Amino acid sequence: MQQTAINIASHLPEMAKRQPDALAVVVQGARDNSGNYAYTRITAKELDEESNKVANGLQRIGISPGTRTVLMVTPGVEFFVLTFALFKAGAIPVMVDPGMGVKNLKTCLAEAEPEAFIGITKAHAARVLLGWARATNRINVTVGPKLFWGGHHYRDLAQGDSSPIMVETKPGDMAAILFTSGSTGVPKGAVYTHANFGAQIDCLRDDYGVEPGERDLATFPLFALFGPALGMAAIVPDMDASKPITADPRNIIAAIHDFEATNLFASPALIDKVGRYAAAHDIKLPSLKRVISAGAPAEAESLERFSTLLADGVHVFPSYGATEALPVTKIDSAELIGETAALTDTGAGVCVGRPVNGVEVRIIRITDDPLDGWDDDFELAHGQIGEICVKGPVVSEAYYAREQSTRLAKIADPADGGLWHRMGDLGYFDDTGRLWFCGRKAHRVETRDGTLFTVPCERIFNTHPKVRRTALVGVARNGLTFPLLCVELEKNERGTHIEVLKRELAEIGERYDRTRGIHAILIHPGFPVDVRHNAKIFRERLADWAQEKLS
Repeated sequence: MQQTAINIASHLPEMAKRQPDALAVVVQGARDNSGNYAYTRITAKELDEESNKVANGLQRIGISPGTRTVLMVTPGVEFFVLTFALFKAGAIPVMVDPGMGVKNLKTCLAEAEPEAFIGITKAHAARVLLGWARATNRINVTVGPKLFWGGHHYRDLAQGDSSPIMVETKPGDMAAILFTSGSTGVPKGAVYTHANFGAQIDCLRDDYGVEPGERDLATFPLFALFGPALGMAAIVPDMDASKPITADPRNIIAAIHDFEATNLFASPALIDKVGRYAAAHDIKLPSLKRVISAGAPAEAESLERFSTLLADGVHVFPSYGATEALPVTKIDSAELIGETAALTDTGAGVCVGRPVNGVEVRIIRITDDPLDGWDDDFELAHGQIGEICVKGPVVSEAYYAREQSTRLAKIADPADGGLWHRMGDLGYFDDTGRLWFCGRKAHRVETRDGTLFTVPCERIFNTHPKVRRTALVGVARNGLTFPLLCVELEKNERGTHIEVLKRELAEIGERYDRTRGIHAILIHPGFPVDVRHNAKIFRERLADWAQEKLS
């Protein structure tokens, strides 16, 4: 079947024709002495024309269809112009989260084999000094001061030819390489097609009801690029998008208020931080029509607090998914708080809702081996915990240059020629068709008495008022694996009598079948976590720490 031509950037010129003077991107700057913020604005027409200039400039210097191009530019007007320009020129942006660390960055860039590198001054300095993509990179573009590395400058690309440009691409053509965070494994480059991006746009419009004329408070810059396809402006707050937990809540709140943002897409850690600040200062956010939470499991208490900031009838929608497949499911915060939170506290896992339109979800038996072809016999009955598998147009089909990782994560379905993606997460369906998340497959603890799953066990112990969070790990003794609970206390509880606390936690554990076999407990001063979400715990490091403590 012949594929219809499509380019994800084609929505921008359509928006520019339909509403040329509408805001496309607004970038928040610093506050002045009076507490007012400076903002940089660009309209749909201006963004379209500027990205045409840069796309023509990219082709002029050799960045042409299929050129893999690293983009390491801070979220600002240049980021949006460059990303649309790359799509218009038919190049393939390579997006790498700087928060993954220097070592992982070098590995990712070596695997992506980029032929071009567009970055700010700091990124180019690191590229040169650390040897990023040295073997393949041949074209460099600097945004900001250009020092000793030569190449081209962004402002040079933005001069000259502004004639429309839109390289014809097909739905199945590679559109971008998006690297996973690597918080629970080696970072891998998920290959996104134009069809994947298109399906995500359809989901935002159809499942979440986003309408033309809305304004999005954009804390995930890449997904803010969907704005033009939806007729929605992107309001970019002054924050480090790779470390949202460090954001100043005053900046977020000001950007929402100043532009009457209607949509907020943010990590649970950011929602919690903004919610705490706003609640403490009696601040409301009446312009928001919806809040979409993604990146990690959401805490019911945090959602309930944030919901009090919103107008009546407006809810937070925790969304489950991953870089390789987003979104997969969603749930209304009212349902999560009112119906499922109590079950979470007693070991049921975290309810992540029902699949979005067009996405199929199945639960299969747990195995660490590759599965070369889908078989209905893999599937488990409702109520049984297994690996979550998804299929649909939002699912990426492969990892770039990682054949073995692709084989482990994908299952070919001979029935329709599609692919199932193994999420690496564990969960189950309840009798109403809701999906419950039970933790990462790699973090399960297998003992001679059975298998323990992190989230159901941890959420039971997390109910203790002095506990900030817990992490279940496995430790070895005499050739056998035993479960151990690492505990991080609330900051104001660091002087707690440890032995008393351990006895209280042990008593909590004895009340439930899931936790009755957990007897070893260690207090940790502060968990190592993913800097992007402040929620994904590095359990491998905690397991090593616990093993050393016991030896």
